[in-house]
Amino acid sequence: MNKKIKNVCVFSSSSNYLDDKYYEDAKELGKLLAENGYDIVYGGSTLGMMWACASKVQEYGGKVIGVMPQRLADMGCKTDNCDEFYMAEGMRDRKGKMDEISDAVISLAGGFGTLEELAEMIVQKQLGYNKKPIVILNTKGFYNKLLEFFDSIIDEKFANKITRDLIFIANTPIEAIEYINNYKEPETIPSKHEIYSR
Repeated sequence: MNKKIKNVCVFSSSSNYLDDKYYEDAKELGKLLAENGYDIVYGGSTLGMMWACASKVQEYGGKVIGVMPQRLADMGCKTDNCDEFYMAEGMRDRKGKMDEISDAVISLAGGFGTLEELAEMIVQKQLGYNKKPIVILNTKGFYNKLLEFFDSIIDEKFANKITRDLIFIANTPIEAIEYINNYKEPETIPSKHEIYSR
């Protein structure tokens, strides 16, 4: 039986210096999340694509849930605009809390932090720790080279080909939302044979 999806965790860039298209997609995603009854779990700041998305969720009636490590809060990155806010001890604790309180994951374009967060969620699903939908929003083909690398990992047998089915690639915000709206949880978790066979 599918768990009802309510909180969607969004990973994305905190940079304020990107091409406008990245912010446009982030804002459109935030609007669509709220309009479809979802709340957002995100990094808790007013920076970059993170806040572009979260602010639109809030503007259109959704709830904004921020999670930030103490070090970043001490640097002045914390916003007071969240409906709920959790302070984490460090980055690992932050990822754990975001995982704990979210029902789905969407990864927008981002840097090394976004890549780390995305990779951990893929591994968690690969090993059966969760059955959440994981979506990559591939704005401007940002993730094309990474997806080619993922294919190389599988083709060279560093991971099983079933890993390809763990993530959904969306080219537009509406594709991301439609996937989550229609998501069906896998009935079983992967077996040892599925994870480790080639």
